[in-house]
Amino acid sequence: MAKDTFYFTHDYNARNDIKIKRLLSKHGYEGYGIFWALIEDLYNNTNVLRLDYETLSFDLRCNVELVKSIINDFDLFVIEGEIFGSSSIESRLEVRNAKSEKARESVLKRWERQKNNTNVLPTNNERNTIKERKGKESKGNKVKLSKVFTPPNFEEFETYFTENGFSNIAKKVYEYYSSANWHDSKGNKVLNWKQKVQGVWFKNENRENSQSKNNGGRVSGGINDGLVT
Repeated sequence: MAKDTFYFTHDYNARNDIKIKRLLSKHGYEGYGIFWALIEDLYNNTNVLRLDYETLSFDLRCNVELVKSIINDFDLFVIEGEIFGSSSIESRLEVRNAKSEKARESVLKRWERQKNNTNVLPTNNERNTIKERKGKESKGNKVKLSKVFTPPNFEEFETYFTENGFSNIAKKVYEYYSSANWHDSKGNKVLNWKQKVQGVWFKNENRENSQSKNNGGRVSGGINDGLVT
């Protein structure tokens, strides 16, 4: 095992979870093994993977439809646009990051005490701690799933729509998500509302000018699959 590899917790009673039981019932232990392979890959990629089913199936040496079913059919993963992750991995990473930060602080305090002694070199553990920290900083520009989602108030929501030229649909879209407790049409929890509205609602046909032209200056009251009619 490589020296920079980290362990992650695996619940010994995972098979008792109703979602896992449904997975086993449909796909057996082949599906169960692929599920844990996906978990390992997510953990190794800061809990973010692209929904590229063909690449995933090739890597896991299995059928494309099997991978697609495991990701989508059992509520085992959180899907956000073109990426997916795991809420359980997110909580585990938070614990690991907190421990790493404490270790880093301890190392820096020790270095501070030893700063006048130029012959003192950091230990292997200290070098690994700093290396992990740098790795996290270099990945700071990656898309991350939200740790805790806080719904926006309407004023903030409307301002964002207005700034992007969609003020005419702000109220209807806000009511659409707030009435669904901030879940999308597939039942997935909204983790990043700005990213969600950009990908689903910020379309040319929804722009204020476009709506006015298409409807003779009127915007009617329907809302469906990313299109306000």
